[in-house]
Amino acid sequence: MGPEAICLYAFGIAALCWLAALAADVIAVPQLARALLGAGCTAAAFGAVWGLPAGTSAATIFTMGDWPVVFHPDAAALWLMLPALLPAFFAVLPDRRVRGWATGAALSLLGALGVYALQDGASFLIAWELMGFGGAIMLLAERRNTQAGTDNLFMLALLEVGGVALLLAVLMLGPGLQFSGYAAQWGSHGTAAAFFLGVLWIIGFGAKLGLLPFYEWYPGAYSSGSGASGAILSGVVMNAAYFALGRALLQWLGTPSWLAQFGIVVVALGTFTAILAILYAFQQDDWRKLLAFSSAENAAVAVTALGAALVFRAGGQEGLAALAWISGMLHLMGHSLAKGTLFFAADAAANLQGNHQLRQGALLRHAPATLGLGAVLGAMSLAALPPTAGFVSEWYVFQSLFHDFKLAGDASRIALALSGAGLALTAAIALATMVKLFGVGLLGQNEPQGAHHRKHLEQLTALSRSAVLITGLAVPLLAVSMIGWLPQMQAASWIAPSAPATMVHDWLLVPLSAGFAFISPARLVIALPLLALVPVLLVRITRRFAVRRAPIWCGGEDYAAHAGATTALAFSNALRVFYSFIYRPTNTVARQFEGKPYFLRELHFDYSQAPVFGSLVFQPAVKTIQWLSARLRFLQNGLMNAYLAYIGILLVLILAAALFWSPPGLSR
Repeated sequence: MGPEAICLYAFGIAALCWLAALAADVIAVPQLARALLGAGCTAAAFGAVWGLPAGTSAATIFTMGDWPVVFHPDAAALWLMLPALLPAFFAVLPDRRVRGWATGAALSLLGALGVYALQDGASFLIAWELMGFGGAIMLLAERRNTQAGTDNLFMLALLEVGGVALLLAVLMLGPGLQFSGYAAQWGSHGTAAAFFLGVLWIIGFGAKLGLLPFYEWYPGAYSSGSGASGAILSGVVMNAAYFALGRALLQWLGTPSWLAQFGIVVVALGTFTAILAILYAFQQDDWRKLLAFSSAENAAVAVTALGAALVFRAGGQEGLAALAWISGMLHLMGHSLAKGTLFFAADAAANLQGNHQLRQGALLRHAPATLGLGAVLGAMSLAALPPTAGFVSEWYVFQSLFHDFKLAGDASRIALALSGAGLALTAAIALATMVKLFGVGLLGQNEPQGAHHRKHLEQLTALSRSAVLITGLAVPLLAVSMIGWLPQMQAASWIAPSAPATMVHDWLLVPLSAGFAFISPARLVIALPLLALVPVLLVRITRRFAVRRAPIWCGGEDYAAHAGATTALAFSNALRVFYSFIYRPTNTVARQFEGKPYFLRELHFDYSQAPVFGSLVFQPAVKTIQWLSARLRFLQNGLMNAYLAYIGILLVLILAAALFWSPPGLSR
């Protein structure tokens, strides 16, 4: 048995394990379902490692009519899949999952595997729908908030908008064609139709990636489930959507005359999404909602890099195009690990304090050190702090944009320059967001809750502690090890296979040239601990001096210092006021009195921000559908003859389509 056959067998075993887990969950054997899910993730990870760095050969699974269903995960799919499987492995194992959750997880993982590897439009669409439907089942099975049904219906509605766009795109290219024929078929369309086809791909995959306006389903859907569900959705599922979008725009689009303009559209879309998503992430007071918006922001950063790759490719800069594409891949690879870490930390915080609210509760004073260590590494990566994977990937993205001077067109250069400025703003707010998440969510002083945390400490099982620690440690390990495996990504480059080899120079990471810029995470992990010895030495020297401890001064009342702890709103209120034209904030104060109005019994304060696209896009769409349903209500008149007539008309239309219309790529 050859190496490629072993890889394919490993993925086959993974698929069988996930199918068996689905069956075990249906017959109510939860322990077996969780074990099979974990075994499937392990087998898939083994297959990905075995298939790298060149990818695998193609294998025909079965035939659907006259068309073979081909399974062929290439190198880019394997690179994006591998790191995301680590948090997925820990997500499927905890024993607190309710019945039905394993079914959703199995469907999501199976669908994602199909998106990564299937090579024809029909089976790809089935896998895509399976992936989205599985995510909805996961979230609905947990129902962690009172609006779970509404939030998930909103998510499915927007995902189906993307699904319809993908269906139209596949029909335009020929539903029976293998992906290998899509490039030629796309090139046969005129300029307007070809550009519209590109827009369809962006809408279809952008619905899952959270490109505007689709990111508005993220907070509600993510907050209806646990952190484990979020780890899968922001890891394996999101990476699969990005891979599919990259394959469409880099492998099938080619280099038409309008490629630069299309790339500018993608760059602008990614940049504006990143800015808006991180602005709303900064205002959240729930772990899951904040991390959900952060996922949309990170996906948008990767899409911006993909748009830059299109712009560079249009300008004849194949090496820079490959640099931008690889940078986007690296960004989501590191993001899947860091986001999984923080979602697991969110569940740990919820176990200790009873909910997912961001508030200062001195959690780390009563939780194991593994929680703080893993969470701080994940937060550092999402804040792009060295020496983590997020720092490396965002540095590569910025260096890609800084090469805009090599382009001839003014529009392309201006677009990349403005995009760099927008991503700089995004990075600054992301840093503040992660400081808020870690500082308000895990640190702080709140001694009255200490007994409550100690009471629930036993709920942090060894597995949940290990999940935070191991995924957190994998974040800097991914960055440090890049000097070894980054040059092996030639097969994933697609545009210029030699580009990854020029992104590493000895111990340095460089953007194609060591003379332009460089960093070295491997050296940083050596230098930073050595620098840390300086304050440690100072502490040792000054130990002979007595340390005076005093309570925090809080409005002159030192005994109530915990009452003055920074809240999630107080931390982000300045930006909330400054960007009020975006947030459109509202504050609601309700008072209850005892008898007379000066005897205040209760005071309730609530605050919120209005979504940007709610009143502009979604509410008009809902009103339009309601208006149409009211006008078409007469069709449901209860008359059997009328229903038979509807069926007859539908059959006539289907027969006419079969006789007089042939899809592109099919001969009669």
